[in-house]
Amino acid sequence: MRKNSIKNTRINGEVRKELSAIIHDEIKDPRIHPMTSVMAVEVAPDLKTCKAYISVLGDREAREATVEGLKRAEGYIRRQLAKNLNLRHTPEIRFIPDESIEYGVNMTRKIDEVTGGGA
Repeated sequence: MRKNSIKNTRINGEVRKELSAIIHDEIKDPRIHPMTSVMAVEVAPDLKTCKAYISVLGDREAREATVEGLKRAEGYIRRQLAKNLNLRHTPEIRFIPDESIEYGVNMTRKIDEVTGGGA
């Protein structure tokens, strides 16, 4: 199966949607920041592993605590995914902090400083 096949793209979308619902509605860990978003999901073609890119609105400490809380809840999250999705294998999830939004905001701020400072 090709990496970007239609089936794999559909599975990525379904896993992302279910993962978001589980994180927001079912996990009650106080370490997990309430403004946590699942930005993207990459499920391997063999359905064994999954990379979940997580964005947290907050400082570095909140981001680290959220990722740690999600790693601790991985077993529960996998069970819920298995219950909600009909997949041959429930992938092992690796949570990766996504800093692209923060990077974009910082770059916009720097551009504004350069253009605003020169005018």
